[in-house]
Amino acid sequence: MKIKNVTTVAVLALASAVSGCSNMDMGNASAKTEATGSAGGANSQGANSKLEHCDAPLGTIAVVEDTTQPWYGQLTNQYHLGATTPVLKLLIQQSNCFVVVDRGRAMKNMMQERQLNQSGELRSNSNFGKGQMVSADYSLTPSITFSNNNAGGVGAAVGGLLGPVGAVVGGGVRSKEASTLLTLDDNRSSVQLAAAEGSAKNWDFAGMGGMFGSLGAVGGGYSNTAEGKVIVAAFMDSLNGVIKAVRNYRAQNVAGGLGTGGNLAVQGSQQAAPSLAPGAAAMTPAQAQARLNQLGYPVGNPDGVWGKKSIEQLKLFQKNHGLPATGKLDDATISALQQG
Repeated sequence: MKIKNVTTVAVLALASAVSGCSNMDMGNASAKTEATGSAGGANSQGANSKLEHCDAPLGTIAVVEDTTQPWYGQLTNQYHLGATTPVLKLLIQQSNCFVVVDRGRAMKNMMQERQLNQSGELRSNSNFGKGQMVSADYSLTPSITFSNNNAGGVGAAVGGLLGPVGAVVGGGVRSKEASTLLTLDDNRSSVQLAAAEGSAKNWDFAGMGGMFGSLGAVGGGYSNTAEGKVIVAAFMDSLNGVIKAVRNYRAQNVAGGLGTGGNLAVQGSQQAAPSLAPGAAAMTPAQAQARLNQLGYPVGNPDGVWGKKSIEQLKLFQKNHGLPATGKLDDATISALQQG
């Protein structure tokens, strides 16, 4: 008799599961994040209307996620969410502001195919020779700077305002919020080009469904929204910030050139002349300063520190010799200095 009952329960469970499958609502809007739709090349379908868009890509980009950071452990362990890179790559491609190149786990598969090719295992027409990968001009690095599943209930405040109604509402109003940060770096120079913080917040009205009737359906939608949806929305906000920043990008220039010592005049620092061409290494900054002094362009002690005075005097020398007044020791300038 017990066996018959167990069998009946199993059949009913199976029937319930099959019934659930038959009612599967594929593409249900409530199950989507802010990163909706798809992308194929420069074309996209169903992209979020709030996502910024570019008429033409600004370069190639790789999304680099630092899995050693504490926020990543919280993302995967506490919220049981996966990597942020897939959704970011979708958003980037939909924006058409950059061409995405993969430098993540898929790269292992790419290299595996090349290893198979080198071992002779692939067919001769597989076309997996060297020199085909596209370089990444830029790197985008995501991080979650703050995430909170219950950022302080407002039940107490509502209770104070609504009197006895507060007893029903108390503890039923919570918020899920996230703050994210994206940094954009130039891979050739390692210079940070842009950074943008983004945020999103979603209220959970789970405890109010019984009070407000039809509002319960909306409240249920909010209460079933995962923390991941808020994080995705925050990342889209960050990406919009990055796109707006680079759309109006203006390069930062340091007198004397980037990475040549700076202009804060730290004692003992040596600042090399900027933009030395391969053939220009024959004249050091100190030698150039000494030569400028000899030619009547006083720069002071030839100490090799390429500061404001050296730049100004070199520009004057260049101007007097019909050269572009850049203040940089290029080949043409060094040749003119040597000839006098």
